[in-house]
Amino acid sequence: MAVVGGIIIVLAFFALIAIGSSVRILREYERGVIFRLGRLIAQKGPGLIFLIPFVDRMVKVDLRTVTLNIPPQEVITRDNVPAGVNAVAYFRVIDPRKAIVEVENFLLATSQISQTALRSVLGKAEFDQLLSDRERLNEELQKIIDESTEPWGVKVTAVEIKDVEIPEQMQRAIARQAEAERERRAKIINSEGEYQAAQKLTDAADIISQNPASLQLRYLQTLLEIGSNQNTTVVFPLPMDVLEPFIGRADHAAGGSKAKPPKPGPQPDPPSPVESVPDLPDDLPPSRS
Repeated sequence: MAVVGGIIIVLAFFALIAIGSSVRILREYERGVIFRLGRLIAQKGPGLIFLIPFVDRMVKVDLRTVTLNIPPQEVITRDNVPAGVNAVAYFRVIDPRKAIVEVENFLLATSQISQTALRSVLGKAEFDQLLSDRERLNEELQKIIDESTEPWGVKVTAVEIKDVEIPEQMQRAIARQAEAERERRAKIINSEGEYQAAQKLTDAADIISQNPASLQLRYLQTLLEIGSNQNTTVVFPLPMDVLEPFIGRADHAAGGSKAKPPKPGPQPDPPSPVESVPDLPDDLPPSRS
């Protein structure tokens, strides 16, 4: 009886092991690829999965999006600028059967194809495009990598270039270029401001020329602005139009070019060109030689 009891215990133990190996529980984001005697028969999950002990084998596949960090790659751009570029790729398995059957390790394979595509695409671009046109490069990388991983049942959803490392000399050159560009923009903006100011002054001068009274109002306003400042010396700007009547009178009194013309009327006769010499007296002393 003791021998029979021992055999029953051993059989029960192996039965428990067999039952434990035949039952699998898969989460919502997991799928199981079932092989029976080495042959693919089905894809199951999620939930409770029953397998034939020692006959069926299940390979678990995660369907969640995987974040793949692409190691830094030494890239030489089309304009011969060396740079170290690293990126990140986001992908997920959409066909677990292909991901297990078509490729040995889909994670490693996706990483290698991403590194190759990164060097290939960035090597065809110029350095300025690498800095300013990243969106287009990201889309091109995503398209190339996705086409390569499609036979494996892997969908690449996005690829993003993270960092671009360049030599120190190139960094100084870029800084000088950026400084020159800023100076150029500043000069252009300053010139446009001066042009607009000159245009407004021209318009104001045209408006003032149509009505001389506006010039007097502007002059009074200027005097008011000067009087509001506490200065020891005050300079009064006096337009020439205000002094012109006084200058005309002074010049007329002096017989200048701005003298008023004579009034019309009878004019005296002009003097004769040859005048008579008066008679000299007889008792003049003789001249000394």
